[in-house]
Amino acid sequence: MPRSLWLLIIGMMVNVTGSSFLWPLNTIYLHDHLGKTLSMAGIVLMLNAGASVAGNLIGGFLFDKMGGYRSILLGILITLTALGGMNLWHGWPHYVVFLTIVGFGSGIVFPSMYAMAGSVWPAGGRKAFNAVYVAQNIGVAVGASLGGLVASFSFNYIFLANFLMYIVFFLIALFGYKKISAQVSGHTSVIQESRPIRDRSKLTALLLICGAYLLCWVGYVQWQSTIASYTQEINISLKQYSFLWTINGALIVLAQPLLSRVIKRFENNLKIQIMIGTVIFMLSFAVAAFADQFMWFVAAMIILTVGEMLIWPAVPTIANSLAPKGREGFYQGIVNSTATGGRMIGPLIGGLMVDMFSMQILFVILIAFYIVAMILSSIYDRPLKRKEPVTISVH
Repeated sequence: MPRSLWLLIIGMMVNVTGSSFLWPLNTIYLHDHLGKTLSMAGIVLMLNAGASVAGNLIGGFLFDKMGGYRSILLGILITLTALGGMNLWHGWPHYVVFLTIVGFGSGIVFPSMYAMAGSVWPAGGRKAFNAVYVAQNIGVAVGASLGGLVASFSFNYIFLANFLMYIVFFLIALFGYKKISAQVSGHTSVIQESRPIRDRSKLTALLLICGAYLLCWVGYVQWQSTIASYTQEINISLKQYSFLWTINGALIVLAQPLLSRVIKRFENNLKIQIMIGTVIFMLSFAVAAFADQFMWFVAAMIILTVGEMLIWPAVPTIANSLAPKGREGFYQGIVNSTATGGRMIGPLIGGLMVDMFSMQILFVILIAFYIVAMILSSIYDRPLKRKEPVTISVH
């Protein structure tokens, strides 16, 4: 890999490590330290995710207008300003304001990071993006693990650690990214897409699979919100909860060779891969529903991670295969917006269900969501078959 890509990988790892100090503990802080209901915590996380959606769209636009270097620095500076304020004022409602700004600033960074990764190693193809994806998961594993340890001393240290990591990220970007070419051939911002979509069957297929993708994310994000708070109620420590995300990130990184062998079995049928992943998600929540000890949550997280590794890469791959020439950016934009949408509404739905009913009822509802996701996944390609067969494969 070229040196410039290594700089992007290191920057992404530092970026995600910093954010991973905080995001797994947001619900716990809002519920246990600020005394807010799970419903209110869901609303706060929804604001954070909504701001991230806006940041992603604007980040893509800024990348087209002024290049990746300046747009990344702008996003980092916005995030640093909010994190600085959060260190000084993290009560109610200041925490909500700063967390929302953090979502917006960090959202600006990601489109440029991915676009620059593709530009510095065009011959690498998907290897460049996979390297950035692995770097993200290393950051999740390290940040989540250290976050629980730091929070066990004081939550104030969490805010400081996050701020310091973003300063490191800013320095890497300031001195390391200036020489990286920010020009990406054929890059298309979601905002700039205005041409009518000619192939409606492909768009319909994409929307169906994205419907399943949305439901999968609504369930997945409960581990960061309602389940996080639930673990505290049954006397699982912050260190132990954060260690669950360490397991998640480490397994994604270390299991890549084994996963590659398994995925070869689904080279010509990503639909089956997604449906198997959805069943695995259902099994994970079935285990979590009856878990009352830490080791059961470890088992549920391992199962969840296996499902994640099957589903998360498959949906963007399908979108790439469905996209007409010149529409790749628009189709991937739909996929990214769907994932963020799930992260946005998931905590709110989960919080409302727990506040109105119980944690056990939430688990039942989530399994019902996955059944619907299975149905959508099984029929997503029917619009394509009515027109012409489309072969989707992973290279």
